[in-house]
Amino acid sequence: MKILIIGGTGTISSAITRQLAASDHDLWLLNRGNHKDEVPSNVKQVITDIDNENEVLRLLGNEQFDAVCEFIGFLPSQVERDIRLFKGRTRQYVYISSASAYNKPAASHMITEGTTLANPYWEYSRNKIACEELLMHEYRENSFPVTIVRPSHTYCERGVPVSVHGLKGSWQVLKRMMEGKPVLVHGDGSSLWTLTWNEDFARGFIGLLGNPKTIGEAFQIMSDESLTWNQIYQCVANALGVEFRPYYVASEFLAAVAPKSYDFTGNLLGDKSVTVIFNCSKLKRAVPGFQATTRFDEGVCRCVAYLLAHPELQIEDPEFDAWCDRVIEAQEQTKKSLTK
Repeated sequence: MKILIIGGTGTISSAITRQLAASDHDLWLLNRGNHKDEVPSNVKQVITDIDNENEVLRLLGNEQFDAVCEFIGFLPSQVERDIRLFKGRTRQYVYISSASAYNKPAASHMITEGTTLANPYWEYSRNKIACEELLMHEYRENSFPVTIVRPSHTYCERGVPVSVHGLKGSWQVLKRMMEGKPVLVHGDGSSLWTLTWNEDFARGFIGLLGNPKTIGEAFQIMSDESLTWNQIYQCVANALGVEFRPYYVASEFLAAVAPKSYDFTGNLLGDKSVTVIFNCSKLKRAVPGFQATTRFDEGVCRCVAYLLAHPELQIEDPEFDAWCDRVIEAQEQTKKSLTK
């Protein structure tokens, strides 16, 4: 197949790029070229800003594609742009949405593609819902060949997944662990979460490409493994070879006292604090034999080893570190004041 990926070098899409490049597919990437040196040599790169539609049309010429995959479309205006650019040019348009779009709180913890989409806490998720609705309208009214994919929390070796961190990523949380300091965990750490290694996700995603039964349908792709956040943090601590010292704080409190830039209202109340278990039977019917095979305790060991071997990724965040200490001190002082 001839496939165009818009993006192609991020956490999720980089694994898809590698797997497609290792096959017989004719793979093209369209992005700004910020990571062009990381792209396999047999991949064609179209380096431009996709918002410059005239330039995109000039560079693509009369090229036609079997699939166009949109990984960096977050707003309805961006989806409208894609429809203008690729209508009549592709047999399949795959839009990467988000499992955070599902109703919070859902009526049932068991999530299928039919679960209602509604997230009052997170604008990011509401924009994804709006994009889905626009695309499905275009499919119904004008036969635009859309397939919607909803990932949950997908990770790779470049970052360790944690629930409470600052703007510079998870390294400061790992640093606190290594220094023997407590780390903030939302709630009591007992809510269930699903983490998916990006190479596993890629196999499910690639299986949807070129499949006519996926047109006009939505699919969620993730591991069948569900872990509590306590188990997730314990796996991180085990990979580091240190003790896990959790400090539990209510999600609502964290959202109320955190800097707005942390967006814990969306990230926690609208996503990670809610127990969800995903039913991927629809995906497995469309992609027979799909199975995520990387357990989190295995994947996080790869992440930790990679981070420790790459000092440039060990980005410290003293502002977040100090904020954690203030939250802990404030809660401890409140406990003391109420127990006198």
